[in-house]
Amino acid sequence: MSGSGGTPDRDAPGAALSDLDARITSCRLCPRLVAWREEAARSPRAPFATGQYWARPLPGFGDPRGRLLVVGLAPAAHGGNRTGRMFTGDRSGDFLFAALYRAGFANQATSTAIDDGLRLRDAYVTAPVRCAPPDNRPAPEERRRCAPYFAEELELLSRVQVVLALGAYALDSLWRQPLVTGATDLPARPRRTPMPRFAHGAEIPLPERPGGPPRILVCSYHPSQRNVFTGLLTAEMLDTLLERIRALLA
Repeated sequence: MSGSGGTPDRDAPGAALSDLDARITSCRLCPRLVAWREEAARSPRAPFATGQYWARPLPGFGDPRGRLLVVGLAPAAHGGNRTGRMFTGDRSGDFLFAALYRAGFANQATSTAIDDGLRLRDAYVTAPVRCAPPDNRPAPEERRRCAPYFAEELELLSRVQVVLALGAYALDSLWRQPLVTGATDLPARPRRTPMPRFAHGAEIPLPERPGGPPRILVCSYHPSQRNVFTGLLTAEMLDTLLERIRALLA
């Protein structure tokens, strides 16, 4: 299992993920994102004014042998960009981790800091973009620069059987990855395999990896404040989806 800060165990695939994490967290390839994440740290929101921001790219975290992979969009400027862990310290994470806890994929229902004791069970959480983007909208070239990190991470998470895409952006990013679609395109190139239509609860069979288990991609609305406050995504809806994922894994 991963440590409380999201660093995987130092054995395969944990050691390789640790190496990848080190390269991700030192990345400065996107000047706009570097400036934005660091500006957020210099201008913290009032509740976080006395704390120190992470203000670097974020690696994924969780169980490196997990069978469930949860894919979001990017860190929040005052969430993961502050705490140093995906979905930690913001409303989206509060909603997501409470649901993962109810489904047995997490040891606790809250995630407020990188050292809060959260452990994921049989699950791993990541995002295709590692820095907080302005207005939650990374530019196309920023997506392309991050794509190789995402591709390598997908390759290392070899036991994944179910991929949970949180939102249409996550589905689009996954569908650009050859390991997901079975296409021969390089990760940085535009997708050529037609992308399935996004719908909450949609189940999309994926090509099997050589010698690996059957795989399926499941779609969910993103647990953003807007989606939750408007009722587009409810706790019951996400619970039902995670129950279905449990059945798929069984």
